[in-house]
Amino acid sequence: MPTQAKPVFDVIAETRRDKGLSQDELAARLRAASGNSGITREDVSRWERGKRIPGPYWRSWLSQVLDTCPQELRAAAALARRYRRHA
Repeated sequence: MPTQAKPVFDVIAETRRDKGLSQDELAARLRAASGNSGITREDVSRWERGKRIPGPYWRSWLSQVLDTCPQELRAAAALARRYRRHA
């Protein structure tokens, strides 16, 4: 049965919670995996609140850290952009 498409802010928040991670823990894992110290809990919060949409660079790391399909995150980001245009 296909799952209903969700915007990236829902995908990130739900997957993070399903894995038992806090926003700070997700940011720490993203820093460790990417070697990029520029990601913070505040960035994760902005993504989850729909204030920002992670670009391809961070979606690739999110996919790896959260063990999600890159295509799902790409489609979810496109859906979030459509939501923002109609808000």
